[in-house]
Amino acid sequence: MKVNAVKRALRAGQPQVGTWLSLGSPHAARFAARLGLPWLTVDMEHSPVDLNTASLMFGAIADSGCVALARVPTGRHDLIKQVLDAGAMGIVAPMVMTAEEARAIVAATKYPPRGNRSVGGSLHALNFGTDAATYYARADDEILVVIQAEHIEAVERADAIYAVPGIDAVFVGPNDLAASMRGSDGSPPSRERFEATLARIRQACDRHGVAAGLHVSTVEDARLRIEEGWRFVAVASELKFMLDGLAHVARAIDPQAAGAEVARY
Repeated sequence: MKVNAVKRALRAGQPQVGTWLSLGSPHAARFAARLGLPWLTVDMEHSPVDLNTASLMFGAIADSGCVALARVPTGRHDLIKQVLDAGAMGIVAPMVMTAEEARAIVAATKYPPRGNRSVGGSLHALNFGTDAATYYARADDEILVVIQAEHIEAVERADAIYAVPGIDAVFVGPNDLAASMRGSDGSPPSRERFEATLARIRQACDRHGVAAGLHVSTVEDARLRIEEGWRFVAVASELKFMLDGLAHVARAIDPQAAGAEVARY
């Protein structure tokens, strides 16, 4: 059975940089998985990707030797079960607010007696290059569990949340985190306050032995954040890379081309 190389690298303190897949294209996933990134996340929260399409994307990613992850719409047991049975090698659960939620998410990724994931499916074993019996025996140790820090109230509870056994990484969604920190007039937090909040999250991760993760826009940002100690880093998305490339062409042909930002990630 394949091991989850990303899970092991994060445990060893090694940075793991990937990107988001939001176009819902198995073809794009197949190409992206062969470019050398250790992991790719299929975004099922903020995209129209359905489970059938996601399963094809997981397979295309896994067949290349890359680790296929799924960001579920929410950390519900049934959604986690479905993406893992469809072949995801790990999950990213958004907007985790309490330790109780974190414990339920971890439990949904593990079979009894360590959790309450139900036994079934076949694509999961296929993506790990093994048979079902071996998968059931070893999957608990290979599934990557990532929870998202996306609200200032969750930051206040960081120590309780990050202490939950079975969490491999905490991934910051910077847009939602910043939105939760707006003033009463809707004004965004100052850069100093936001950076201090990121530092609090990273330090809490260090205290509890989990990898700190962050979504960034550029490779330069990724390098800077890795120097700060972030380990699970996502750079933009395949959609953003496509749009940036096309905008570059448009501006080269017409320097007055607007090049409007139609997608942030």
